[in-house]
Amino acid sequence: MISVDEALQLVLQHTILLRIQEVDLLNSVGRVLAQEVLADRDFPPFHRVTMDGIAINSQTFASGKRTFQIEQTQAAGTPQIYLKDPENCIEVMTGAMLPQNTDAVIPYEVCSLQASSATVQTELVVSGQNIHTQGADGKAGEVLLTPGTKITPAMVGTLASVGLARVKVYQLPRVAICSTGDELVEVDQTPLPHQIRRSNAYMLAAALQQENIPAALFHLPDEPETMKLELTSILARHEVLLLSGAVSKGKFDFLPQVLEQLGLRQVFHKIAQKPGKPMLFGTIPDQKVVFGFPGNPVSTFVCYQLYFKPWLHQSLSLSKTAPYSAQLAQNLTFKPALTYHVPVTLSNENGVLKATPVDTTGSGDLTSLLKADALLSLPPERVQFRSGEAFPFIPF
Repeated sequence: MISVDEALQLVLQHTILLRIQEVDLLNSVGRVLAQEVLADRDFPPFHRVTMDGIAINSQTFASGKRTFQIEQTQAAGTPQIYLKDPENCIEVMTGAMLPQNTDAVIPYEVCSLQASSATVQTELVVSGQNIHTQGADGKAGEVLLTPGTKITPAMVGTLASVGLARVKVYQLPRVAICSTGDELVEVDQTPLPHQIRRSNAYMLAAALQQENIPAALFHLPDEPETMKLELTSILARHEVLLLSGAVSKGKFDFLPQVLEQLGLRQVFHKIAQKPGKPMLFGTIPDQKVVFGFPGNPVSTFVCYQLYFKPWLHQSLSLSKTAPYSAQLAQNLTFKPALTYHVPVTLSNENGVLKATPVDTTGSGDLTSLLKADALLSLPPERVQFRSGEAFPFIPF
């Protein structure tokens, strides 16, 4: 058996090369940017008025003048106008270009307006006030976004502001999810006493939806020839295969031998961890990758989070995030020489992140995940883990 760290390194050595595609701007949210985005002009592109009011020359105000004749109005979206007489003012609207020959904006709230004049009712006016200076947020040619960034709604606004109606992103892999086992029935069916509903496949599909990947769902019966026939067809149409169940040592765990017949090059089978010990990982010619997760739901979920998700993010060239850690909130004992992935709740106690283990009956306890915020990983060379010790975790 290999260690958790060895397993992850081997998984990451087998990422696939994904092509770059262009998508419409509104379809880019959640995708991974595959181009450098430069400012095509200064941000903002002109001295921008930030409050409705009057624009004046501050030197005139400093000389003692408080009542200004209104020459004209500068509306947002109109060409810049010019203050002809520095003794006067121009009414300005939020978002408008700052008129030439003015350098301060005084809001209406501290002005008294008559038909053709404005009297300032404050003694504090400084050059540059209430003005968003040209280029303050970014200069033309400046790098705004880099490849490997997951696009957020705020980034869509930036992409729109530089005129990118089409955006280059990394193509998403075609993923198939296969549940296994004759004990499983569909969600909308009433199971017999010896059956359960098919939940793992839907859990994995939902996790992939969070990555903007629509997965295809299949179910494989516990019969080798049927498995082989169906997997042949599935592999022809997908680059990534996520399997749940039938990878351990049971008499009906046929997947390893069937996959071997289909050309699987096994990278590893079994990891020194709990849960998820029987996990299988390998590749099939033509750049296809197979993740065989154990069938217990918590094992499936843990292996997805620990191995598939990093593999996916690296394949998508997504920039890595800094690792997280939290302090144990209570003492814990775990005797087997395995990395122990503990579902935990997280809480902030006086600025310190604390992890409290969730009560669980084992890797078949799907409902334990409902109470958890993260997986805390405890190293295999220890038996006793003390409250206050910090360990790495993966947030859900």
